[in-house]
This record gives sequence, structure tokens and C-alpha cells, in this order.
Amino acid sequence: MTNAQHTALLEQLRHFNPSGISQWDHLSSGYWISEKNPGYPFLAEPFYALGVLRVAPLFYGLLGCVGLFAGARAWLGRWAGTYAVILFCFSGAAMAFAWRSTMPSFTDASLIAAGAGALLWSMVSVDSPTSHRTFVGVMAFVALDLAVFTRYTNIAVLIVAVVAVAACLRSAKVAASSALWWAGTVVGFGAFLAVFNATVYGGPTKTGYAAGEITFSGAAIVPNLEHMPLLLIRNIPACILATVSLIWMVVAAFKTRSSMGSTRRVEARRNLAVGASLATAWLSVWGLYVAYDWTARMSADPSQAIHVIRFYVPVLGVIALLGTYVLTRIPLWGSAIVLALVVGLSLNQFNSLASAQSPRGGFPGGFGTPGDHPPTGKPGSQFGGHPSSPFAHSGSLPTPPARSGSSKSGTTPSLPQHATNPAGGVPDSHQPEGGFPDGGQPDGGFPDGGPGGSDGGHDH
Repeated sequence: MTNAQHTALLEQLRHFNPSGISQWDHLSSGYWISEKNPGYPFLAEPFYALGVLRVAPLFYGLLGCVGLFAGARAWLGRWAGTYAVILFCFSGAAMAFAWRSTMPSFTDASLIAAGAGALLWSMVSVDSPTSHRTFVGVMAFVALDLAVFTRYTNIAVLIVAVVAVAACLRSAKVAASSALWWAGTVVGFGAFLAVFNATVYGGPTKTGYAAGEITFSGAAIVPNLEHMPLLLIRNIPACILATVSLIWMVVAAFKTRSSMGSTRRVEARRNLAVGASLATAWLSVWGLYVAYDWTARMSADPSQAIHVIRFYVPVLGVIALLGTYVLTRIPLWGSAIVLALVVGLSLNQFNSLASAQSPRGGFPGGFGTPGDHPPTGKPGSQFGGHPSSPFAHSGSLPTPPARSGSSKSGTTPSLPQHATNPAGGVPDSHQPEGGFPDGGQPDGGFPDGGPGGSDGGHDH
């Protein structure tokens, strides 16, 4: 956004938190851009332009559900697709972040879910036409690429996907032409990301973060392990089913190891290969953040639950796929009972996250008390069309020219003491879908709605 937009947004946020806007970079061109989650504004812009920003994470969630349904059904049979979708949608974490439309957490999780499910379909559907497998595989890698563009640490999942596909090309009977198309998609995205980073952040491998701003260390592992496991089990209960599924697959493969050439042995080995790939993608993200210093400091505080679990949310889809396996191995009534328990726990945890997400309480992304009055959302402007919104002037995120340097948003423009609200007043509104970023929490505006004054932490 322009400096004028930044100043106007800063003035509007002053009503909620005098600390102002944090975690934005001031480019030498005069524009401001979020130092994190650079791709989300581009994914959300079409919905923002239509005045339905709240639909953005739900739309990508739908794509995730389609991918999971197709992949799980092709892998495990009739009910597997339904199970995978339920496990993905029903967790406290999923529901809380799906509601927070200015945060990318559910969107990048949905893109990974869509990519993982579509890629799984492409790999196990050996009887489908090559053209179909090629196209679905390309779409899978596009989804994974967009997830990386949204949160750079999701590159761990993309790397696992590339390695898994390369290792299974022969056994999955993937045509050479399909593999070339998929590889081209990944290489093309890598080139685009390098150009984007060089243009916006000053170098092909640079991000908006200063050196040392994001830290991981071995010293953070023990504190994180003391608090995070129970927190994750409560808010992502499918991780228990995923763990049981992985153990079941190993036991099944071990029991059939002597059945040379049998259908059961082939199936068990395929299931174990899929399970190992999904588990590696899952642990690539969770294993990274178990060493994250910021969550080690914050995870002991129950009021910070929604802020620390968001780093673990991107792999919801692969956890759901993995957890589906055990549900297809037990009677239908047993699966129904397990899913009912998951849904019940998830609804309870959603309420818990909603009430603890800010001192005001209320729905995540909403306004909890009558004192919180967001601007009304009008067609074409989620923020009431005032000049402070990031896209108010041009209708899209400005694309700044290459910068030679930047400064952090800690040095913000000074404001007149009695400056007027650029929105022209704040109409009375208590609806959870009020358009203000992150439920009224000052965080640096549209691109994240996450850490800032009251959220803390960083997305990368």
C-alpha cells in the first residue's frame, strides 16, 4: 500500500491499539508491504474486490476438501473420501482459522490439502488416462506452490512431495511426459519466487524478515515438547488417528512380508509408501516448529493457544489423509463413533479458542463487545471503502519497483493529535463478519491479521 494508505490505516487502528502497525516493510519506492505471507493478498484480492473477503478461506477450503476426497477415495475406497473431509474440517484449529479471513493459516492448509489429495490421486490412479494424471498432477503442484508463496516454510512439504514422486515414478507407472510437466511446474514456480523476492525484498533468497528475527534452536525443543503435544491433540485430534494409522501400516506390512507376490503384500507395501510420504510431510513442518524459539516462550500461556498452534496448521490435510486409513480398517459403526467424538471435541475447542483469542473474547475474526465497532462492509470494500484499506486506491496490491533498501514499520509516520477517522466515522456493527483485520486486533493490516500488537510471533 502507499504511504498515504499506511498513514490512514494507522490512524484507524489507533482506536483499537495505540501501538500502531507492525511487521511491515517500507520500501525505497515509498510503498509498504507485509514482511510475511507475501502471497496471501494476491489469493484474497478477488474476494476482497467483490466485498466477500470472508469467503476467501472457505473457497480454498472447498478446494482442499475436493482434493482430499478424490485422493482418499482413490487410495482407500468408498468411504475414505468422506472420512478425510470430516477430519480436515472438524478440528478446533481448522474452524477457528477458517473464520479469520485476514489470516492465511486455513488457506495455506487448504492449498496443501488440495495438492496432497490431487497428487495422491495422480499417483495411485494407474488405470486412468495419462493426460488426466498429468493435468491433476500439475494442479497438485500448483496448489503446493501457492501454499509456499503464502508461507515460505511450506517449502518443506513441497520438497517432500517432489522426493516422494521421484522415488515412486516407476512403481506408480507415471509416464515420462507427466513427470516432465510436474517438474516444469516446480521449476517455473521457483523462478517466479526468486524474481518476486528480488523485486520486493531485494534478493532472490531474501524475505521481509531481518537476519535473526526468526530463530530456531535446540534449546526450544524441550519447552515446546512440554506444552505443545496436549495443545495439538486437543485442537487437531486427527493427529491421534494419523499416528495409529502409521503404526497399523507398519504392522500390516510386517505381517505380509513373507507373502511374496500376493495382493495383500502389494497393497500393504503401497499403503506403507503412501503413509510414509504423508507422515514425512506432516513431520517436516511439526519437526521444524518444535524448535521454534517464539512458541517455546509463548506455549505455556493458555491465552496464546490460537497463536502458537497456527504454525502447525498447514499440514492439516496430510494428517487427515493419514488418519483416514485406520477408519477404513474398522467397522462402519466404529468409524461413526470415532468421528462423532472428533466433531464433539472440535466444537468444544473452537469455543475455547474463540473465547481466548483476545481480551474481548467473541468469535475469532469478530468483535466481542459492544465497544468494538468495525467499519461496515460494503460491496467492493470489506473495510467500507475508506482510503486506509490496502487495496482502496488501486483495487489491488501495488507492485512496487525493485528496492535498494527498506525500513521496518516501527518508524511510522506521525499523526495529528486530533486527526479524524478516514472512514468518516464508525457505524454501529457487532456482527462477527465485520471487515476489520483480525477482529479488531492491530496487526499490520490486511495481509495477515496475525501477529502484531496482541498476536505476536511471525509467519514465514
